[in-house]
Amino acid sequence: MSYRCDLTGKGKQFGNHVSHSQRHVKRTWKPNLQTKTLIIDGQKVKLRLAASTIRTLNKYQKQLDAKELENAKK
Repeated sequence: MSYRCDLTGKGKQFGNHVSHSQRHVKRTWKPNLQTKTLIIDGQKVKLRLAASTIRTLNKYQKQLDAKELENAKK
């Protein structure tokens, strides 16, 4: 299983865990992947998205909904 966001491509990062005695041990940081079902072109598509990507999608969806509401009032 690959730890990669299907939309943004965000993946694993590598680095060191550093203890108090300054020992360095290699480790990885994995993205917070969640399974999300989106409707794209009228079809349901299951994607593995990073939580940060989901928050960004929700943010822009709210902005689009607000613009549609303003246009409907005019």
